[in-house]
Amino acid sequence: MDYNKDRVDDAVLALLFLTLHDVDESGGRAWKGHDWEVLDRLHQKGLIGDPKSKAKSVTLNAEAIKAAEEAFHRLFVTTG
Repeated sequence: MDYNKDRVDDAVLALLFLTLHDVDESGGRAWKGHDWEVLDRLHQKGLIGDPKSKAKSVTLNAEAIKAAEEAFHRLFVTTG
């Protein structure tokens, strides 16, 4: 199936925003229970730490958290 991988990456990044924890001024962590190919692409884009660790979560730096929040609002927040 042919699909827009950048849009899928944005959606997964937005979902990572929902599971953020241990957030401080330098970044945070999010659960990595998403498609491995997408996580690899997000890592290649510099948005998350290497997902191929034994940890159940990945790291996001402060810039990635901002991008995740923006994607979340763009894709899922309704204004009323």
